Amino acid sequence: MGMTSQTPMTAPEGGLDASGRRFAIAASRFNEAIVEGLLKGARETLVELGAEEDSIEVYQVPGAFEIPAIARRLVEESRFDAVICLGAVIRGETPHFDYVAGESARELAYLAARSSIPVIYGILTTDTIEQAQDRIEFREDGNKGSYAARAAVEMADLFARLKGSQAPDA
Repeated sequence: MGMTSQTPMTAPEGGLDASGRRFAIAASRFNEAIVEGLLKGARETLVELGAEEDSIEVYQVPGAFEIPAIARRLVEESRFDAVICLGAVIRGETPHFDYVAGESARELAYLAARSSIPVIYGILTTDTIEQAQDRIEFREDGNKGSYAARAAVEMADLFARLKGSQAPDA
C-alpha cells in the first residue's frame, strides 16, 4: 500500500486575551508573604492581558487544605470563566506537608477534570522558604502566580472556543 498525504489537523488553542472575562482567585493565608507574591503576580498578569480590576475576585481561606472546598463553590457559582488556586506548602519536620500538599493537589485535580470552567493549580510545594521565595520573584522564568494567571486566561479562552464549536442538539 502506498502512503497518502493528509492535511494535518489544526487543534484549537487558547489565546491570551482576558478582556470581558471574570476570574476568581482562591488564596491561602498560610505562608502569607509567599502567597501575597503569587497574588500580586496573578493580578498584574490578568490586568496586563486585558482583565478589568473589578472582574478579579479574591477569596482567602486559612490554608491550602481549604482551597479545594472554596474552589468547588466558586465553580458552582457560574459567574467566573476560571478559578485560580494559589497557596504555598513548605516542607517541615513532620508528615503534615505530605498530607496537605497531596490532598489539595488530588482534590483540585478531581475538580478540574469535572469542572465546566478551568481550575488552575498554583499551589507551591517546596522544601524550603527560600525555594518558595524564588518562585515569586519577577525574573525570566517568571512569578508562579503570573504563570497560573496566564494558564487561566489561555484555558478560559480554549473552553469558550470548544463550547462555541459544539454542534447544536438535533
